[in-house]
Amino acid sequence: MQRFFVRVEAAAEFFHEVDGCELKKKGRSRTSMKKGDVVEGLIEKIEFPNKGIMTVDGERLVVKNAIPGQMIQAVVTKRRKGKSEGLMLQLLKKAPNEREEGRCPHFPQCGGCVYQCLPYQDQLAIKEAQVKELLSSVCPEGSYLWEGVKASPAETGYRNKMEFSFGDGYKGGPLELGMHKRGSFYDIVTTDQCQIVHPDFCRILEATRRYFGERQIPFYRKLQHVGYLRHLLVRRAVKTGEILVDLVTTTQMEGEEELLAGWQEAIKALPLEGKLAGILHTQNDSLADVVQSDCTEVLYGQDYFYEELLGLRFKITPFSFFQTNSLGAEVLYDTVRRYIGETKDKVVFDLYSGTGTIAQLLAPVAQSVTGVEIVPEAVEAARENAAINGLENCHFLAGDVLKVVDELTEKPDLIVLDPPRDGIHPKALPKIIDFRVNRIVYVSCKPTSLVRDLGPLMEAGYRVEKMCGVDMFPFTANCEVVALLTHCDIKAENEEE
Repeated sequence: MQRFFVRVEAAAEFFHEVDGCELKKKGRSRTSMKKGDVVEGLIEKIEFPNKGIMTVDGERLVVKNAIPGQMIQAVVTKRRKGKSEGLMLQLLKKAPNEREEGRCPHFPQCGGCVYQCLPYQDQLAIKEAQVKELLSSVCPEGSYLWEGVKASPAETGYRNKMEFSFGDGYKGGPLELGMHKRGSFYDIVTTDQCQIVHPDFCRILEATRRYFGERQIPFYRKLQHVGYLRHLLVRRAVKTGEILVDLVTTTQMEGEEELLAGWQEAIKALPLEGKLAGILHTQNDSLADVVQSDCTEVLYGQDYFYEELLGLRFKITPFSFFQTNSLGAEVLYDTVRRYIGETKDKVVFDLYSGTGTIAQLLAPVAQSVTGVEIVPEAVEAARENAAINGLENCHFLAGDVLKVVDELTEKPDLIVLDPPRDGIHPKALPKIIDFRVNRIVYVSCKPTSLVRDLGPLMEAGYRVEKMCGVDMFPFTANCEVVALLTHCDIKAENEEE
């Protein structure tokens, strides 16, 4: 089927034949899109992370959040250096595999999920195709063992942490609490039936929205920098069922003690399946729209809870990093452990170690594990968790990997890399390569960063031996990737020594 486009301000001059969907224009034909054109066409595929691709008169147009197989109408919003982007105006025809049953009632208004309309196996197929296409630029297919994308053990209700935002759905509307509307920086959708969290999250969300809504408490307005309610942070352990609730506000409210006392009682009265470990109040007067703490007060219970992964126990505080899919994290870390292989009597470096989860999983059979992490709070949590698990051969250093690696005198036998989304600092990669280990396991939460970092590693003689995806985020566009890299020349040198 041929695609066609019409100019918004000159739509009357265009028409198309229904049978062949062939575009014709009086007098002359158009050869390229322009900003403002309205186009129709088939979404052929979706590139990482959520870029739907359609072709208009031989030209590529990117439309975010579209699904392969959909016939859509879109407007061209950007045209620069031969690259065109569009915004979906109307879904003309659903993709053959789109579903209605089991779909979240907040989709697609909520901007949290992309694939709520697709069966889970189809989501995995899309993510696999995306990752393999990205990798093809540095690792031709067949040059390594691809083990597919491993599914999350839980397709729904898998998230153990949510940061909900206060706001309104339209200017002057009632108080909303939930996620941002798709494509909006300001409007909020109350997600009281969210499918990717446990129902306890929704009960806490709705009780909080109702409590403050009935009292007409103002939310924080980002442009005017006025208002009180900012975010609601909820964390719930899958294994222990313990729940931590944290209300994040500004300091712009007099007499808040009585208000907070009433809210606390409303939360405690809820019929939750899990157990409340703590109810907190965090003050945040930052101008940035982020969840952070200027000061945190415990209103009830304690400011931490425990989660369990692969037989180890982890203490989690409100703002400490921990994988948001506990069951998926077990799949991820078990994969990492398998890729690492034999660690008996070996020295392991866990660079970008976070709260030390990987380090502690390797420590029982390693000679020693050294973790390096830039966030001091995460390092303290790692040390505390190692003590809880009785691991004395784990050592955690606070600082930037770029600088700390210069201070490490011990020679590692293997290295684990688990960097943040932006990947490894370009100046840190040569230093990591200089350790001359024959095995590196790279855990990536952003495949495009992995592809970039693989270039220098492969130029240094490393090759990708095997790789797989791990789906930690069903219904969203994200996917973790684990890669095992080996260096045959270094392995031979080590064997000679």
